[in-house]
Amino acid sequence: MDLHYIYILTNKNHTVLYIGRSKQLKIRLKQHENNSSKTFTGKYNVNKLVYFETTKYVNNSIKRERQIKKWNREWKENLIKDKNPDWKDLSDLL
Repeated sequence: MDLHYIYILTNKNHTVLYIGRSKQLKIRLKQHENNSSKTFTGKYNVNKLVYFETTKYVNNSIKRERQIKKWNREWKENLIKDKNPDWKDLSDLL
């Protein structure tokens, strides 16, 4: 079974949040780490995985990503804090 990931990345000071989705999250995280300064994640050094969730269906992942992107900052932070109160890097869990 393939899983689709919806994830939130941040920078070391937690000042920027990036919401994305991917079918291969480990590979996508490596891409974020290697981004040039021309990309959003490269420009703001956004490469710390602080939240992710999974779904079986691509349509659900698209819908959920769009939903979270529309949320205000406080709601996004609450989502992160609910599962990761210390904002630890979760990339080792993959």
